[in-house]
Amino acid sequence: MELLTKYFDLQKQIYEYFGYVEDWRAIPLDDKTDAHWMLSQDATGSGWVAWSEKPLSADVVEAGEEIYSAEIYTQRFLPKWVYRADEYTMVCADTRTDGNKFLMVFANDKECSDKALKELYAECWAGVQPTPPQQPNLIHQEIRK
Repeated sequence: MELLTKYFDLQKQIYEYFGYVEDWRAIPLDDKTDAHWMLSQDATGSGWVAWSEKPLSADVVEAGEEIYSAEIYTQRFLPKWVYRADEYTMVCADTRTDGNKFLMVFANDKECSDKALKELYAECWAGVQPTPPQQPNLIHQEIRK
């Protein structure tokens, strides 16, 4: 089927762009290129990614009404979990919802690298979730109630 051939050709091109090699399990792609985002990783590569349709600010983080998050999916079969390229970054994400994992693709020009904002996010939401974040597809304000 020509449509499937085109689909897998495009998927291969995306994987090659990031230097990603699929291994052990097929993880679906998730287009987050319109989202504003921030990433936090420790020395082991563990951490979280948070995103919002709104530009990230202290008000957005503190309100928690339109910010979502997922843990970085760290599995031994992958050589790394965050794949940075010139214009985009792909993050292996574990949503902690129904076993869903995704290869989330973010635009680099929408990344927030503000250390203070990342610390605020962890401060606001670490008590709600074991390691920010735990429940990505719920609005954080609802979790707090």
